Amino acid sequence: MSFKVNDNGDSFFLDELFKYILSKWLFLFISSGIGFAFAVYFSLQLPNIYKAEALLAPSGTEGGSSELASLSGQFGGLASMAGINLDGSNQLDKTELAVAVLQSRRFLSEFIEKRDILPDLMAAESWNLSTGQVFYNPLLYDAQTKEWIRVVGKPLLPKPSIQEAYEVFKSIVSIKENTDIGTFSLSVEHLSPSVAKQWVDWLVEDINEKIKQRDLLEAKKSTDYLSEQLELVQVSEMKNVLYRLIEEQAKTIMFARVRDEYVFQTIDPALIPERKFKPKRALICVLGALLGGVLVIILLIVRFNIKGTSKRS
Repeated sequence: MSFKVNDNGDSFFLDELFKYILSKWLFLFISSGIGFAFAVYFSLQLPNIYKAEALLAPSGTEGGSSELASLSGQFGGLASMAGINLDGSNQLDKTELAVAVLQSRRFLSEFIEKRDILPDLMAAESWNLSTGQVFYNPLLYDAQTKEWIRVVGKPLLPKPSIQEAYEVFKSIVSIKENTDIGTFSLSVEHLSPSVAKQWVDWLVEDINEKIKQRDLLEAKKSTDYLSEQLELVQVSEMKNVLYRLIEEQAKTIMFARVRDEYVFQTIDPALIPERKFKPKRALICVLGALLGGVLVIILLIVRFNIKGTSKRS
């Protein structure tokens, strides 16, 4: 069956095009082979990337929430001035805040500087399977002198800036929520499996500490404010309320100081991955072969149309 298109009395049949392409099967085979070979070479140049992942769950609230909620209707305004949340949703807000902070430029930049991971992040080239040692690109970083020697144009400097490092780091760090069960999956990708695992552990530790210190500071400020108000009021009922609010802030401080996993508790800790996460070399090779074939088919179609046009002219 053929599809006929009339153009100045000339007939163009799709089956003729199909036969023409089939007649060039050797050319197609060679081009697909070349595409496959290039894909194999390209995929072998890519380093193996490993993905370490930890399963986290929000830490539960620690008592006092029902008592605080009972004070919300009458004394919510006063508590709000002191920076205290009485609506019972503090834990949800705290979890959402932790996720937002974990993805923020400020937190990740501080993490890079605090943990001194810039060479592993920006210059890592390979790693030793036996020792776990990371090797760096000698064109970027001198591991002996610990100096950056990369050649870049202005305004960039040999040592990568925190902005550069942040852009790279955010592309390999991911936190995803499983809304069905309320858990979170925190993962890091790196060419060294041990480095990926270590960074996941550090991220969990640092985000818990970050939110803990934030809540401790707020609780101390709230306690100071409530203590000042306590000296001003004369009504005994109001004083009782202030005492109860101060008591709740003391519980918050105590809870923060005794609990390491303050916001996220680790359900399933990160392990050193044994299998690479990417690249998918088999898929790259198949796509390379297909791409080589498709490009040749396009060229054959163009050539067929040119030949047909020249015949009609």
